[in-house]
Amino acid sequence: MQDLTIGFIGGGNMARALVGGLIAAGVPARNVWVSDPVEEQRATLAAQYNIHTTTDNTAVADQSDVLVLAVKPQQMRAAATAIALAVARRRPLVVSIAAGIRMDDLARWLDTPQLAIVRAMPNTPALVQSGASGLCANAWTDDEGRTIAEHILRAVGLVQWVPEESMMDAVTALSGSGPAYFLLVMEALHQAGVAMGLPSEQARLLTLQTAFGTARLALESEADAAELRRRVTSPGGTTEQAIKVLQEGQLEALFERALLAAQKRGASLAAQYGEG
Repeated sequence: MQDLTIGFIGGGNMARALVGGLIAAGVPARNVWVSDPVEEQRATLAAQYNIHTTTDNTAVADQSDVLVLAVKPQQMRAAATAIALAVARRRPLVVSIAAGIRMDDLARWLDTPQLAIVRAMPNTPALVQSGASGLCANAWTDDEGRTIAEHILRAVGLVQWVPEESMMDAVTALSGSGPAYFLLVMEALHQAGVAMGLPSEQARLLTLQTAFGTARLALESEADAAELRRRVTSPGGTTEQAIKVLQEGQLEALFERALLAAQKRGASLAAQYGEG
């Protein structure tokens, strides 16, 4: 990684998180390039990490050993076709972090046969180096390419490989969209605490620390979530009563329906973005 030039097309929040993670992991700032049309984005990245910035996507693609495509999904086709000649010349490892963009469509837009492509689905906790990313690779990506892609995403959190690209819609539904589900639960707990008479700030802090502590407990325990829940649910106690209400409301089935809806929408968007 120390000798590779890593280029980013797009300098938004996720790209900035990855750049920060790579610099913290020891990648030399001189080896990192970011192209973005927004002057403020470029200035922030240059000032914070002392990396190279430009508005020229082709220039970045022309010199990158690894090219991270970090533009919005609806902008990906235009961005990819515009740098296709540079990609054909350089043949970098391409890592796409755009939700819903299939590797076959990306390869078609880049118009480079047998190009190594890795598709990644990080989530927003990557902004604080606590992300969860699902990855899959096409047939042209060798072990070295997979290792490089994993190193890049591991700089901002946990990485899990899935064997088939069709599973990426499930990854998107579970961990890609997952932070919003937990935030909704936290919002509901906060509001319930206020409704029971707690001052808003106290309810907020108790909610946040409970969420943080529970996640850490689950991460550091060998027991699964179901077993940990049983351990804190005393028969006849307060927790049991609350869990009973949630289960009577079919919370588990509701979450399954929600994730299936997200998965279905992901597949629909992938088909829509890949048209043409």
